[in-house]
Amino acid sequence: MTTRDRVTDTLYGLGWSTVKKLPEPVAVRLGRTIADAAWKRRGKGVLRLERNLARVVPDAGPERLAQLSRAGMRSYLRYWMESFRLPAWSAERISTGFEAKDLHHLTDGLAGDRGVIIALPHLANWDLAGAWVTTHLKTPFTTVAERLEPETLYDRFVAYREGLGMEVLPHSGGAAFATLARRLRDGGLVCLVADRDLSASGVPVEFFGDTARMPAGPALLAQQTGALLLPVTLWYDESPVMKGRIHAPVAVPEAGTRAEKTSVMTQSLADAFATGIADHPEDWHMLQRLWLADLDARPTDGDAA
Repeated sequence: MTTRDRVTDTLYGLGWSTVKKLPEPVAVRLGRTIADAAWKRRGKGVLRLERNLARVVPDAGPERLAQLSRAGMRSYLRYWMESFRLPAWSAERISTGFEAKDLHHLTDGLAGDRGVIIALPHLANWDLAGAWVTTHLKTPFTTVAERLEPETLYDRFVAYREGLGMEVLPHSGGAAFATLARRLRDGGLVCLVADRDLSASGVPVEFFGDTARMPAGPALLAQQTGALLLPVTLWYDESPVMKGRIHAPVAVPEAGTRAEKTSVMTQSLADAFATGIADHPEDWHMLQRLWLADLDARPTDGDAA
């Protein structure tokens, strides 16, 4: 393990061991202070966030983009402060920490014999939404996590999410899809963050006026298992309660090849994600390159390759 890996692992470990012990108002102030300091430094993540937001809000001038990126960093640190504290939250605190609109799409799906796939973008706190599902709805689910370096950091994230009632599968290794399909055929719930392709072989979609790639997994799982595919978007407001919307199910097209059906369904997911992101751009925590034009560009702007 490199020195940088050790430092990273130690910092995350301190977050989960220390921040969860802080009174909530203190944690909120700490998160905002860290966010503002990071925003003022104008590092790679902040610059990339601002460039991504420029696509989401194309008519925003420099002042408006600066306001959005500052609010975005505050939202991002709110996510981390909540995530560090979630293991110490009571079941009641989790249950009252999230409100979902159009929840019937999910509850009706869970009441049926078919499995349910929730697909969502990096909006607000998807871990809190997951904890709410396992705690308030009392429904366990399976998800997938990206392999992180160092391995000890990945293990921390897995232990954290398993502690919230989730079954966590590694993204790499090739076995995740088959396991997810089995869970769905058994009538289970699968939740996938699906606005950024990690395989470089995702489905091209039109997203805020340009082409991006998003994972094919949700659409392929729905076709293969007959599971219900539900887009979900999340957001924060001024209250301590996070909000969310369960969108109408994405239908499997009746005609076309498997690839054509996957393309249509993934575009439908992208459109639902875009609706939620456009309504709450400051809560979209996309600090990496996403659009193909940006991925193909040389990292001359200080952004990581």
